[in-house]
This record gives sequence, structure tokens and C-alpha cells, in this order.
Amino acid sequence: MAADLGELLVPYMPTIRVPKTGDRVFKSECAFSFDSPESEGGLYVCMNTFLGFGREHVERHYRKTGQSVYMHLKRHVKEKSTGAAGGAIPRRRNGKVFIDLELNRDFNGEDYEYEDEAKLVIFPDHFEIPLPNIEELPALVTIACDAVLNSPSAYKKQEPESWEEEIQVSRHARSLRQLDNGVRIPPSGWKCQKCEMRENLWLNLTDGAVLCGKWFFDGSGGNGHALEHYRETNYPLAVKLDTITPDGADVYSFEEEEAVLDPHISEHLSHFGIDMLQMQKRTENGNHTDNNARPRVSEWEVIQESGMKLKALYGPGYTGIKNLGNTCYLCTVIQVLFSIPDFQRMYVGNLQRIYDYSPLDPTQDFATQMAKLGHGLLSGQYSKPPMKSELIEQVMKEEHKVLNWYQQKGISPRMFKAMVSRGHPEFSSNRQQDAQEFLLHLINLVERNSAGSENPSDVFRFLVEERVQCCQSRRVRYTQRVDYCIQLPAPIEAATNREELLAYEAKWKDAEENMRAPPEPVRARIPFTSCLQAFTEPENVPDFWSSALQAKSAGVKTSRFASFPEYLVVQIKKFTFGLDWVPKKLDLAIDVPDFLDLNRLRATGLQTGEEELPDLMPPIVLPEDTRDNSTGSGDSPEIDEVAVMQLAEMGFPLEACRKAVYYTGNMGPEMAFNWIIAHMEEPDFAEPLTLPSMMDPGPSTSDSPMGATPLSNSPPEESIAILTSMGFPRTHSIQALKATNNNLERALDWIFTHPEEEESDVLSDMADTEPNDNAFFNANSHSDSTLSPDRETLGPRVKDGPGRYELFAFISHMGASTMSGHYVCHIKKEGRWVIYNDQKVCLSERPPKDLGYIYFYHRLSSS
Repeated sequence: MAADLGELLVPYMPTIRVPKTGDRVFKSECAFSFDSPESEGGLYVCMNTFLGFGREHVERHYRKTGQSVYMHLKRHVKEKSTGAAGGAIPRRRNGKVFIDLELNRDFNGEDYEYEDEAKLVIFPDHFEIPLPNIEELPALVTIACDAVLNSPSAYKKQEPESWEEEIQVSRHARSLRQLDNGVRIPPSGWKCQKCEMRENLWLNLTDGAVLCGKWFFDGSGGNGHALEHYRETNYPLAVKLDTITPDGADVYSFEEEEAVLDPHISEHLSHFGIDMLQMQKRTENGNHTDNNARPRVSEWEVIQESGMKLKALYGPGYTGIKNLGNTCYLCTVIQVLFSIPDFQRMYVGNLQRIYDYSPLDPTQDFATQMAKLGHGLLSGQYSKPPMKSELIEQVMKEEHKVLNWYQQKGISPRMFKAMVSRGHPEFSSNRQQDAQEFLLHLINLVERNSAGSENPSDVFRFLVEERVQCCQSRRVRYTQRVDYCIQLPAPIEAATNREELLAYEAKWKDAEENMRAPPEPVRARIPFTSCLQAFTEPENVPDFWSSALQAKSAGVKTSRFASFPEYLVVQIKKFTFGLDWVPKKLDLAIDVPDFLDLNRLRATGLQTGEEELPDLMPPIVLPEDTRDNSTGSGDSPEIDEVAVMQLAEMGFPLEACRKAVYYTGNMGPEMAFNWIIAHMEEPDFAEPLTLPSMMDPGPSTSDSPMGATPLSNSPPEESIAILTSMGFPRTHSIQALKATNNNLERALDWIFTHPEEEESDVLSDMADTEPNDNAFFNANSHSDSTLSPDRETLGPRVKDGPGRYELFAFISHMGASTMSGHYVCHIKKEGRWVIYNDQKVCLSERPPKDLGYIYFYHRLSSS
């Protein structure tokens, strides 16, 4: 028999591999479905690629790759019986098999035992060889089988793949000298001290200077002022500001010219007022330990509808998602997305085509994993009600065991999370995250992976018209930008129970001073109309540069909808940053309506009598040059000296008062006072007023902005892909990026303000431009038809229509900050509200619409 098995395996020996260090063995989940060794058909692991396949998908892999030898794994789960003396039988009967296998279900190890079975299967004849079979199998096959059975989880191999294992501790970390200069870094509002750039900012750990980077390892662009600062001072270490979390931060050593580890990063950051240890205390275990934190009014119970006898739901569309530990943000976003027909049609409707054309490693393919997730949620295969016989048997037992049957098996998003979070410093961690940030991250991935095909995220995309007015010249500029989510402020001052809130504040302070029990908390109730009004009100534009004055001035901005999306996402801005850098949650309730009419917020464009600002960009001026320009050279600016003296009498520096009056357009001391309050923390607050002169005072009809320096280098391909995925032509996208120093946000503005550029420069790049690149959805039509390529106006694909909506889903957050707590979602299906709380899916009795964090509306038909 041994000779027979050896001869049988000889033709397949070259395809059988022994897992090496770095190989991931997927022996707990199918690459195309959520089948596992616990499923009825078990799991087949390819002995060459080590990918796992359910019985339904293993034939596809065999036909595509020609790999014939698979290891079939089957786990039998059954209730644990007791011996004569009452002792429990050991948890596993076959301890040699399936070592370190992760379960897809939550079984109580005290109540269940596993009986494992493994065998080799040779396709296409399905010849089976039971394992272990050391004596009869060739040595190589035996070693390979043993290595597969004893290999760790594929996901555990991924977890340590981070910089912490690749980079070294900086030699400057222990002996770093920090200047005692009193610098304190606020939790937001940063900008480069030399060029006022607000992206890719680095904090020097020696003197606290905040400066922009250049093309570092993270791919972000900048003007290199952080590196220049090092060359001037030799201060070696800097930390990237937007990477600081309770677990660490990204540190770069200019002297060592690489990313490094700083074991003393917490101490170094606390020198500048950033208390990482306090951040950790406030977020660990999902609890906020601030002594001043006020308890919420049964938030956890209300949102989860605790205490109510909720009816469990099963079947297609009612499948729960297992929480892997702080992944409820992912679960809720996915549940909502796959309740939208466009996502269902794209990924589940095209399931077979996606699977047939999937790459050799489907675990790393976005479309495949989205299709797998959608099918798992919508097929009903993993959401089956308990059998009557099983239910009766459980009713006869203890009450706590009955509840287990009502919690469906659900699906585990482990493979999906590993794929979509790869390379992301936050989503690849095990910490709680912001659901809104993950939604935008996922939409970005959908955009990138939908080139040349249907893009389901088109349903969220809309255009925002921004009207900016120079307060001094009264001229205006209209621009449009792409957005996917409208963020509404929550004005506490508009609360309908304001008197009750003031009384509660007084009682709280009195109880705190007299060491008494705090009063019953009161939650602010804010009308939704007040949130909309706060969104539409004019806001000050920081660091506004007026092209009419060719200098900084006061500017105000108002926003309106240039188009309405098919599905409107509304986020209530409930979170704010405290001085301790911890995002804190405002305790409030919003009376969100079921039906919403936003037609009055549609943009109108340039109005009669309005004069546009010249189409000029600020000149690129070195910081040294700006210091040489004084107000004495050329024409002196007009400044209301009476207002200046009124402000100076309040104790503000004279030069700061002059700047405040000038930048607010001589509109009076009150406006200037507001400017002072908003800018008094800036390092150049009290420096003399400087007006940068233009390098070329020629006419403004030039195609390129005055003072702009053309770039000869090609923009990053990733940035080009993002713009083209929005419907912009490749040629136009490249021009926009080159004209704006590869800044995506400015490139979008450039495209909208230079629609005629595309016609003239289509020579060399015409071959690279897809015919579909010029197609987009009419922003003035209610249909979804595409426009012809010769259309004069260019823009992203939007599905415009009337601004009347109906609420169909909302995501709620429980807890004190986005770094802790729990998310659940409610979705309206078949005319009834359903609560999705991880694996528990039930009919909602009292949906807490007023406590939501993110709301989803779908457009009503125009009929």
C-alpha cells in the first residue's frame, strides 16, 4: 500500500510545497466564502499556494491553476459529555491536528469538544488519503502536511508586519536635548511656520518647531522646511503630527536619514503639552476615566434597545457580522453599504464574473473580498434560524444557554479587514476607530478599484459650491469641490432645553464643590434645522489671500449644493478635541427628520451685480523675501487708525491691531477684535504688516497663475488615478496636479476653474486617455445618462436630482470618544427598522434616531 501511495503521488510531487517562513496558510476560512473546517463540506487547503477553499469553490481553483493536491480539513463540533465521575472529556480528542486553528464561532470551551479530521484529496478524481499516514506517504509529503497542520493562523502572521519590526531605535532617542522654550502644541490648527502649509507637518522634538516635510517615506509632498530646519540647527528628530496615538507615532531622524523608533516618545511629546499617557488612560478598556466626565443618560441601553424583547431576524439581508475586537465600526459601515442596491448589484450581482476573473491570490483582491462579504450578508447562508428540535432541547436547559441560540452564527470579516486595512496605521491596529473615517477610506478604495467599470460609490458623490468673498474688495470667487459626506455642526446654543441645561450646570458645580452626588444628567436637544442653518452660515476663511488686493485679507465662505447625490450621508459633528488631544463626545440629541428637503440649499452660481475675484494665485515667495517687503514700499494700505487705537487701548500689540483692521477690510473694531482672538496664538501675531508684492504685474488673462512655478516632474500615478476615477480626463488631471505642486485638493479647484484647458493639450497623452474618461453625469439633469465627450464643461461623475430624501439607515456610537465605545446601526428594510449589533440582528422596537452619529438618506423619486 505504501508503494501504491508513493507511485500515486509521484506526478504531483513537484507541486507540493512545504510552508516556509513568510508563507500564510489559510486553513480557517475559504478565500471566496465563509466556509471553514466547521462547515458541512469542510475546507480544502491547496498544498502549493496554501489558500483555503470551500467545497463549492475548490473545483474553480483546480481548473484555473491545475493544482491537484489539497488537504481537506473537517472539524466536528459537539456538546461535551461527562464521564462516570462527572469529569469533562478533554476539549480535543485529536490534539495533533488543527493546532492554532481559529474558530469562526464562539463556543464555550467548557461545553463543547472538537473532533478533527484531515486527509489529502487528489483532484479531479477526489482520491482521498487519510492523515496522519507517516509510514505510507513519501517523506516530503509527510513534512508538508505536518507543517500545514501546525502552521499558525494566516492573520497572526500579518499582525506583526509593521514598522516596529523593520525600523531601529534612534541613537538620539535616549540623549535627546529638548529646549525649555515654553512651546505648547495645540491638538489642531497646525501649519508650517515658514510656508503656512497645513499638510505633512512635522514637530521637531528639540525646539517644538512645526514645519512641512518633503517627499518622505509616506509619499506626502511639502516644501522641505523641516529638513532645512535640521540643516540650520542639527536638531535630529521629528514626529509627524497626524500620526500621534496612544500607542506611538511616526518618528523620522534627519541625521540617520530614515524612520526610527523613539522609546521615550511619550516623555518627549509631553514636553510640548501632548500627554500620551493620559490619552491611553482615557481610552483603555473602552472607558473614559476623566474625573470630570459626566455619565450619559442610559446611552448604551437606549441605543442597543436593551431590556426589550427584540425579535431575532434570520435570512438574506439579516446576517450579523462578528466583532473581532473593536471592529464594530467596520461592521456597521458594511451593513449599511450592502443595503444599497448599487453595491449589491456591483459585487453580488457580478459575483461569478468577479470570482472567475479573480487573481491567483483572491485574498488580496478588493473586488473578490467585497463580493465575498456581500454574498455572505445577502445570501442568508450564514443566518439560519435554529431547528425546532434544537430549540426545544435548549429550553429544557439553563436560561443563559437559550440566549445562545438566538445569536446567529454570522460572518467573520477577518480576511476583509486584513486586506482593506493593509498599510493604514490606524485601521490595521486593534483599536477602536471613527466609523465616518472608515466609510471615507472604504469609498476611496472603491474608487481606486473601479477604474473602467461601474463605480457604486457614484451614489454618494456630490458637488459643493463654495462662495468666497473678500471683505475689503467685496469681490467673490465661486469654486466647486467633490464631497461624499455632509458634516453638520451641532450648535449647543440652539438647544431647545437651554434653561434646563443651565440649571443642570449650576447643580453640577454645586454638587462638585460640596462633595455631593451629581444630579441626574440632562442631554441637550438640538433641532435639526439649527444644524443645517449652522452649516449654511458664512464662516471666516483662515489665511485668505485676496487676488484683488494681492495680499492677505479677511474672507468669508458660504457653501451650497451644486448637485444632490442619490444617497446623502450626514455626519453630526459630535466629537471635538480637548487640550489633552483626546477626542471628546458632546452629549446631545438631534431631532433628525425622516424626510428631508434640501432644494433651498441648491447653489445658484454668480449673481447679477457680483464681481469675480481675478483668477490669480498667491506668488511663491521665500520667507526671507516677505520680511524685506515693508508697508513703506509702494502704496501704503488704507487702515482705519481710529479702530486701531481702540484695539490698542485694550492691550493688544499695535502691529497686531493694524493687521486685524486691514485684514477685516476696515469693517470696524468688532470684526477686527474677532480676527485678533482667532490669530493671537500665531508666532507672527505681533510682527509688522507685510504685503507680498507680485513678481509679474502683467495682465491676469494668462493660463497659469502668476508667480507659479511650472514643475517638470510627472505627478504621482496614485494621484492621477484618484482624479481619473472621479471622471476627469487623464490629461486634464496631470495638468491640474502639475499646476498645483501635486496637491490633490488644489488640483480639484484648478480643474473646476480651468475647464477650457483640456481642449488644447491632448496631443501626447491622447493615447492614454480612455473614451470613458470624459463621461460624467449631468449635474443639471435628473437622469443617469452620460454626456458626450465633446461637452465643453468637464467634471466628476455625479448623479444629480431633486434634493428630497428619506432616512433609511443610521449609525450610532456609544462611549465618550471615537477611540473607545461601541457602534451599532439601524437600517429600514421592508418598511420596518432593524437593529444590527454585531452578530445580533433583531426587529427594532424603538429606533433611537435622535442619538445617531451618521445618517443615510436615499433620494425620493420626483413623482
